Amino acid sequence: MWIKTYKPYTPSRRFMTWYTFDEITKTEPEKSLTKFIGSTGWRNHHGRITTRSRWGGHKRLYRIIDFKRYDKIGVPGKVASIEYDPYRTARIALINYKDGEKRYVLAWKGIKVGDVIETWENAPLENGCTKRLKDIPEGFTIYALEVTPNTKGKLLRSAGVFGTITGKDENQGLVFVKMPSWEVRKFHDRCWATIGQVGNEERKNIVIGKAGRNRWKGRKPHVLGVNMNPVDHPHGWWEAHSSIGMKTPKNFVGKPVPYGKKTRKKNKWSDKFIVQGRKRKLYPQNSK
Repeated sequence: MWIKTYKPYTPSRRFMTWYTFDEITKTEPEKSLTKFIGSTGWRNHHGRITTRSRWGGHKRLYRIIDFKRYDKIGVPGKVASIEYDPYRTARIALINYKDGEKRYVLAWKGIKVGDVIETWENAPLENGCTKRLKDIPEGFTIYALEVTPNTKGKLLRSAGVFGTITGKDENQGLVFVKMPSWEVRKFHDRCWATIGQVGNEERKNIVIGKAGRNRWKGRKPHVLGVNMNPVDHPHGWWEAHSSIGMKTPKNFVGKPVPYGKKTRKKNKWSDKFIVQGRKRKLYPQNSK
């Protein structure tokens, strides 16, 4: 995949970048694997806005992605096409299985039309094949990782991300996976994961360039509180970008939000699965 630039015939075009879509082989989705979700306008059942700075956006058709794949054990599938998905950053691939069924899966880095994938313990150690963590050697990169066995791949699904298997504890049936945030977590060795790296890794180089492109994505301009009036926000006062006039910042409903406040709960149920945190700290319960 390549990123294209534009001639700066307007100020917004000067730094704007976008995809070339060279890897896309089919423009129309498989009709049987799509459904229309619609949009709530980010309002709840009372009609009140629950998420600010959101409105409109282009109409989209949802593609049904197969994040399980373990119900196709022993059935090989061939990549029929590589397509664009408006609901996610990664590309998707249409798979034609040997039994005649068609499904969408996440496209991996280096995917080509005609590649064959398999899902079982004896599947080859190739990109796109799905295996249990206990059957994948250390040092391999994975994506679409399950949190609990036989559910569906919930982690490592964004464009360009991957996790690395760093170690195993066969006595307790655990596998240690290094996440993109450098956090090391424990997973059950019966969890399914796909070998490889999610494709479309160049997405990080995309520059929006203008506010209109965000409006196409359903995002309105976000106004800072210091630019509002006192009736609209606790930070609003006098001229724009002046001091907020208080020791502790507040949100738009007046609740204090100190700088650097951590949003993750303490003593969360999943803390016991963290071996090493994002800040390279060894968690106390795992230091013994």
